[in-house]
Amino acid sequence: MTDAKQKLIEYISADAVFHGDFTLTSGKKATYYVDLRKVSLDHRVAPLIGQVMLDLIADVADVSAVGGLTMGADPIAAAVMHQGAARGLAYDAFVVRKEPKDHGRGRQVEGPDLAGKRVIVLEDTSTTGGSPLAAIEALLKVGAEIAAVAVVVDRNTGARERIEAAGYPYLAAIGLDDLGLS
Repeated sequence: MTDAKQKLIEYISADAVFHGDFTLTSGKKATYYVDLRKVSLDHRVAPLIGQVMLDLIADVADVSAVGGLTMGADPIAAAVMHQGAARGLAYDAFVVRKEPKDHGRGRQVEGPDLAGKRVIVLEDTSTTGGSPLAAIEALLKVGAEIAAVAVVVDRNTGARERIEAAGYPYLAAIGLDDLGLS
């Protein structure tokens, strides 16, 4: 395990894992909640997320851009883009809105033109895989090619199976075991 990954796990465990009774986006009940925005928007942790995610996606060939459904994927994509630039890599970032804008250019996918480009769909915490699949639907409409789905924390509640069943590789940086939650 890299030093960056170990530090990231420590920050997530200390600052982003909450215990209690929670209802997840999926409607499922949980006794803990991983709120990655508590750390993904932290100046100490965002660079670690970028480094860990770059290591995770390093073997995926010919990727032009990273991003996903707003809001959870936004800071992850920015971290990957900035840490990638620091390593001399050229990953652009994109944002997928839940719905197309009802004004301006009416876009659902913001950022560079992705037609014909290989992209990685990012997610902060994965439960059912619904957010990446929604992002993929919008990305396919603009002609992007989906290279993989990559998540920071996998809750091990079916997202991997659902994403892989849809035909996409699934990569997860951190699992419940890493956070002492399994």
